[in-house]
Amino acid sequence: MSPASIAFVNQMLVPLGLALIMFSMGLTLALRDFAAILKGGRALMAGLTTHLLVLPLLGLAIGLLFRLPPELALGLFIVSICPAGTTSNALTFVGRGNLALAVMLTLATSIVTVFTIPLLLRWAVPWFLGTGDARVPSLDILKTMGQLARISLLPIAAGMAVRRFAPNAAGTIARRLRPTAFVVLVAVIGFSVAVSLDMVLANLIAATPAIYALNVAAMGFGLLVGRALGLGARDRMTLAIETGVQNATLALFLTLTVLGSLPLAVTQNIYGVVMLLNATLLIRWFRSRLAQETT
Repeated sequence: MSPASIAFVNQMLVPLGLALIMFSMGLTLALRDFAAILKGGRALMAGLTTHLLVLPLLGLAIGLLFRLPPELALGLFIVSICPAGTTSNALTFVGRGNLALAVMLTLATSIVTVFTIPLLLRWAVPWFLGTGDARVPSLDILKTMGQLARISLLPIAAGMAVRRFAPNAAGTIARRLRPTAFVVLVAVIGFSVAVSLDMVLANLIAATPAIYALNVAAMGFGLLVGRALGLGARDRMTLAIETGVQNATLALFLTLTVLGSLPLAVTQNIYGVVMLLNATLLIRWFRSRLAQETT
């Protein structure tokens, strides 16, 4: 694949696909949903706190514990600072979890991380890769916030406007776009793997244990929080999915488009596959518990 083709995908198609995912989420939201976030609830506040505080610490600690090379460790950390994705909402729906809680967590984390991601990245990039190295990507905090707002907040607002003024059309479009998140995720991961196959294969054995550990730790922490709060099985499973299934498409956008680095995307490619497999296993594990809770 030519450099021009790679640049076109990174600069145009990946942001467009991510914006489309956010637009489809906006089609299902109304202003009253923001009031629900402000009012919150134990599960919602616990999930939001986990995303903003616990996950970045887990990503940092696991990269250090497994002694990953700097680029793999930074790629893993980038996954940990990303919000929940709409793929997690789809998995929650399939698993018969608390879909309202999942959507609110995805919306809340998507909004807040527009501001937290650039700040954390500004610290993390030189910390992981060192300073004075020509390979270290430069990062402008305000520019990055603007990029994240354009591909997340604006499409969400546009989707909400369509729902407000054309609710019937919004419902039809939302149904047709429902598979979008999964299709875009698979397409972006597939593209990234295709153009960095040698790097993925070379680092598969070294990176996979740490990636698996981060995903299991994230889901496990979600389950522990749910149990500590005395939540039912549906809410515990939802917290685990929302905590462990990150917006991998956004992570790849940050590495491929914002930072322009293929090596940083290696861990994210593998994480995208691992999180889907583990979430599927979690849903199957909870199936009997949910059946008992509804009888």
